Amino acid sequence: MQEKILVLRILLKKITKEQIIHQNIKMRPYITKILAVVILVGAFYGARLLQDSKKKSKPVLTANIPTAFVTKAKNEVVPVSIIENGRLSAKYKINLFAEVQGLMEVTSKEFKPGVTFKKGQVLVKINSEDFFANLQAQKSVLQNLITSIMPDLKMDYPDAYDKWDSYLRSFDMDKGVAPLPETTSDKEKFFITGKNIYTTYYSTKNMEIVYSKYILKAPFDGVLTEALVTPGALVRNGQKLGEFIDPSVYELELAIGKDMTDAVHVGTEVTVINPENSTQEWKGKVSRINGRINSSTQTVQVFVSINGDDLREGMYLEADIVGKARVDAIEIPRNLLIDNDKLYGVDSDSILFLDNVNVVHKSRSKVIVQGIENGLWLLAKPIPGAYPGMKVIVKPQI
Repeated sequence: MQEKILVLRILLKKITKEQIIHQNIKMRPYITKILAVVILVGAFYGARLLQDSKKKSKPVLTANIPTAFVTKAKNEVVPVSIIENGRLSAKYKINLFAEVQGLMEVTSKEFKPGVTFKKGQVLVKINSEDFFANLQAQKSVLQNLITSIMPDLKMDYPDAYDKWDSYLRSFDMDKGVAPLPETTSDKEKFFITGKNIYTTYYSTKNMEIVYSKYILKAPFDGVLTEALVTPGALVRNGQKLGEFIDPSVYELELAIGKDMTDAVHVGTEVTVINPENSTQEWKGKVSRINGRINSSTQTVQVFVSINGDDLREGMYLEADIVGKARVDAIEIPRNLLIDNDKLYGVDSDSILFLDNVNVVHKSRSKVIVQGIENGLWLLAKPIPGAYPGMKVIVKPQI
């Protein structure tokens, strides 16, 4: 019995395998077709993906709108400050020149830069012995002429005799020639003239004037800043001897633009500082303003009078002049000015436009302008490449 069952199982397994093989052979064409379709579809999509990967991605263009920092225009009273530089020079300064010729003599003080002199002290003395002798001879000639007319005066002009006699008695060869007595009549005048007295008198006075030029005296308290000769040197007529200044009062010469002159007047207070040492500061006033404009620089000379310690001839100083304030004006940075008379504004649509203005004052970094409407948005900082019609992002300046 068991053998029959075993044979039956073997037959059933054989029949099942044959059925499966038969079914596989029957389904094989369909499977092949499905696989072919899958492979074709995969190849198509793979080719599309490969093609898309080779295409370069184009950048997305975005509009670059600049930011405009703006400030609201507000007209007000703007003080004017003019800052200029200049060289300091003594207000009272003389160049010493020789008007006579001779050897320079030694005096009580050395003739060297830095030596101080009081008013009236001898600066330069030139040997004058020869000229003095000629002057004395000329005085003697005058005295002799007057003496020679005295007998005629006593006989013909008795009324004039006493005054001429008094003049002759007071005549001193060691002093300057006194003025001649005044004549009281035409006859007396013609008589004196005919005797060559007036000609001799004025020749003598002229020699006295020349003699006085052999000694140069200090016209005021001051100091020598330049000395070009030394004692023992031969001084010639017209030769420069040196320079003498009063160190108590100085003037600072400034060159101010012609458009700023209406803000400055005589008496305007000025603050002067040393650019190399800001702790050194002096107060001064405008003392003079030149009435002529320099044609090459279009500037006007303004002189500031100052005094104080530590001031020296030739110093380079900076002056801050407080000028006349401007009404209904606005002060803005100078780099915002376009073509010297325009400014950029921003309208309600955030578009740039140019507004004409009237420039009334300029300094190194600022300008004062008039003619701007109150409340108008103005650029507070320059925009590189700005142009009228440019769209901007408005950002008020805090």
